[in-house]
Amino acid sequence: MTISPITIEASVNAPVEKVWEMYTKPEFVTKWNQASPDWHCPKGENDMRVGGKFSYRMEAKDGSFGFDFGGVYSEVTPLQSFAYEMGDGRKVAVTFAKVENGTKVTTTFDPETENSVELQRQGWQSILDNFKKFAEAN
Repeated sequence: MTISPITIEASVNAPVEKVWEMYTKPEFVTKWNQASPDWHCPKGENDMRVGGKFSYRMEAKDGSFGFDFGGVYSEVTPLQSFAYEMGDGRKVAVTFAKVENGTKVTTTFDPETENSVELQRQGWQSILDNFKKFAEAN
């Protein structure tokens, strides 16, 4: 059984140059990369080029659980899009499109099989919503 990719999006009230920078630079990513307030992203690194790797540490603030989220870039078009493959082979694509009041960020990703599609959609959307709030406030 093949599960269709999941797509999430958010329109950010900021120019694409700022949105790209805040979405891709670790010093910013570590400030917004969590699905809920009881999680955080204490460290990250990003070698943003085809063949380059990225890794972000995601942890519960109480120390009860954590994991590394990372992948290898297969495509990078600055200010427009990038794509990567996670360690388990799932693929992710992110696009940045100029819209009337800023930038629309769209992420399409292959779901994993452990959690429901809806739970995955909610989790990734929550992280993207955190990004939107952070980018608009800074």
